[in-house]
Amino acid sequence: MTTSEKIYSGKTKDLYALPNGNIRLVFKDDVTGADGVIDPGANAVIGQVEGKGRKSLVMTDYFFQRLHAASIPTHFVHADLEAGTMEVRRAQPLGADNNGAGGLEFVCRTRPWGSFLRRYQPYIRDTGQKLDRLVEITVKDDERGDPLINDDTIIALGLVSPRHLEEAKDITRRVCGIVEADLREKGLTLIDMKVEIGLVEGEVVVIDEISADAMRVMDDAGNVLEHGTVFERLLRS
Repeated sequence: MTTSEKIYSGKTKDLYALPNGNIRLVFKDDVTGADGVIDPGANAVIGQVEGKGRKSLVMTDYFFQRLHAASIPTHFVHADLEAGTMEVRRAQPLGADNNGAGGLEFVCRTRPWGSFLRRYQPYIRDTGQKLDRLVEITVKDDERGDPLINDDTIIALGLVSPRHLEEAKDITRRVCGIVEADLREKGLTLIDMKVEIGLVEGEVVVIDEISADAMRVMDDAGNVLEHGTVFERLLRS
């Protein structure tokens, strides 16, 4: 495998520029969490789990194929599962500056959990309350804990056009629906997930990855499952 200059090192992936203008994503075994507990919604890397990167790539390859079948646009080109890499079209993350810094993250929730539960505890009847693929948007800013931002603020600051914002929210809900249905077939419940959205040649598309690294999944006993267990239940059962 030939790569050129590394252009970015993230919590779970490294990015390399390719001669054809595309990007190669190299999936890592790093895991995020807090206080020694693995949590895909956390911002800090707390260690590694052997084989986790490849499993994330296999799930991402699976789900991107599912999105393409549903005519949901992505930046995906192809994956090399043995090498643990994925080639994608170069994208501008939605809301990021011209250097790709900052940007927005789209979180789709099917039920109250995590930060949502902490924020709205007095108004929540129970954690099984359905949220019907509620979309929240946060600013990518680890130091400030990825603060929430509303639609009016996004438009007022000129971060995203109204049309692109509505397209991004619609795509987020559609992606969540596909993932939720696939997990349900395996007896699993999607609690919430993060969907990365970007622009490729002016088109709003799904970018980055779709794996257990970017979602919380619960079994029928109410246990939130670890990354490897989601992989096994989804693709090995």
